[in-house]
Amino acid sequence: MKSIHVTTPGTAEVVEADAPVPQPGEALLRVRFAGICGSDIQTFRGTQPFASYPRVPGHEFSAEIIEINGDCDRFAPGDVVTGVPYFQDGTCYSCRRGLINACEHNETMGVHRDGSFQELITMPLERLHRADGVDPRDLALVEPFSIGYHAVRRAEVAEGERVLVIGAGAIGLLTMLSALTRGAQVWVADVVPSRLEVAESMGAQGTFDLAAVDIAEATASATEGDGFDVVCEATGLPVSFTNAIEAAAFGARLVLIGNGTREVTFNQSVLIKKELDVLGSRNSRDVFGTLIDLLERGVVDVSPLRTKVVPFTGARSALEAAAGGASEDIKVLIEFPPTS
Repeated sequence: MKSIHVTTPGTAEVVEADAPVPQPGEALLRVRFAGICGSDIQTFRGTQPFASYPRVPGHEFSAEIIEINGDCDRFAPGDVVTGVPYFQDGTCYSCRRGLINACEHNETMGVHRDGSFQELITMPLERLHRADGVDPRDLALVEPFSIGYHAVRRAEVAEGERVLVIGAGAIGLLTMLSALTRGAQVWVADVVPSRLEVAESMGAQGTFDLAAVDIAEATASATEGDGFDVVCEATGLPVSFTNAIEAAAFGARLVLIGNGTREVTFNQSVLIKKELDVLGSRNSRDVFGTLIDLLERGVVDVSPLRTKVVPFTGARSALEAAAGGASEDIKVLIEFPPTS
């Protein structure tokens, strides 16, 4: 089978690899679509601190079951599925408390172990979720959708609350959709006008172009001077964290999703003065089924986010372009050919 290997930082190659063999309790999957994520870009650039090389990127995917090793009454060959890509040890303090998304020794596909940028993969059956009637392209977005949904759940977003999402990439826009499903009014801030247009088309109450407006003035105008009940930071940039503090109302919740690599300098007295709850949000937990149900019932539409689909033959170029920052695409999907 063909597989994309990041051999060293900045170098990706398409190589021939042995097909994996499913172990008892596992399924052999033919990958249909795989999304290029920020962590894949970090792995390619060499800025992902947990990646080792060579590494097969990818943890957002849809796939078809080819073979099942063992008895199983939940799945059958031909089923279209996605899978939870985080592997916990089950024994650390976090896992013992049920916080498996925050496992102290978590291994994520495409980072700590090989991922889905290859024609065939194996997955434990308990990690798979079947999706009847969901476009396989949309199914590949369930994992990033779960990141935003988990964050919104962490922040306990409630109906009627005013929410600001800073960052209109895929995670930010999926966070917006997650808050909308809970009945919130959602504004989105970014510096790329085309992404803000997508946010508006998908239901944003309003948008801020932070290249053109001041966050304090925009917040005051949108909330009649009150500030936002919840602010979701989805870029990981230091300025976005300080903007989030500025936009938050007194007594608000601030949830951090973006995986930043630079230190932030701020005056902690502002957190005290506003009595803010600052929450970290890592991975997701027990939400794949909920999101697939929303997609199956047509409650949400994630299709506007998949702005480009490239064939497997163009995957290396797409990864290089994404790592170079040249593209304004929100989500690039790799389409894999049928296996012979």
